[in-house]
Amino acid sequence: MRGITARRTCSSWKPRGIDAFIADNPYRQRDPRHRSQGRHQAKPDPLGDKRPADDGAVRRVFRTEDTLGLLTFSTNVTLDGCVDHREGIADDETHAFFTRLMDEGGAMLWGRVTYEMMENYWPAIARGEAEAPPAMREWAVKLEAKPKYVVSSTRTNFPWTNSHPIAGDLRTGIQKLKDATPSGVLLGSGKLATALDRLDLIDEYKLLVHPRIAGHGPTLYERGLPSTRRLELISAKPLRNGAVALHYRRVR
Repeated sequence: MRGITARRTCSSWKPRGIDAFIADNPYRQRDPRHRSQGRHQAKPDPLGDKRPADDGAVRRVFRTEDTLGLLTFSTNVTLDGCVDHREGIADDETHAFFTRLMDEGGAMLWGRVTYEMMENYWPAIARGEAEAPPAMREWAVKLEAKPKYVVSSTRTNFPWTNSHPIAGDLRTGIQKLKDATPSGVLLGSGKLATALDRLDLIDEYKLLVHPRIAGHGPTLYERGLPSTRRLELISAKPLRNGAVALHYRRVR
């Protein structure tokens, strides 16, 4: 997927930090014991995920309080692990898939490089200043309105609509964002994913595996992790274009 970009729409606008977001969030006063108290109160999964039962039938996954406020890493990846955005199939079906993921989450999270790539591309489409198919335009318009959080050690000004910096301690800042976003945070940067996985902050992985062998990098988690991550398969759905959408949850 190409990145997201938006131009500054108001010269007086200044980015709001994570603390300002939390202060405005209706869930900020939730008792921290809320999760454990509601652990067994299952609710239908709003994502509509389904899992195969032992008899081959399809079973719907139920979402409990333990699955609220999750950090989900989602990206395009080729069969040989390449995460170069130019190697994937960028058709209507792919854009519709990522639009659904964005709809299901409460906020987007990127590193600076991915943010700037997105910032330089999508806002013009959202404003109708560039030609694009309907599926791409829908993604761009919804992305414009979505809260977008950025981790950067070199940049502090993020003028794109609804953009917020996460400054200070990385673990603390991301945990605050997760706690303030019950519908979940969608992470879309490979290098940042490695850093957050090393901190044990990533809960789920939604990878779109494309029928391509790139033969080059960058590759998924090429900087390594301290240990193997054990995952539980939640769903596997083939797309018409040959890609497969895989949803895994971290086994803690």
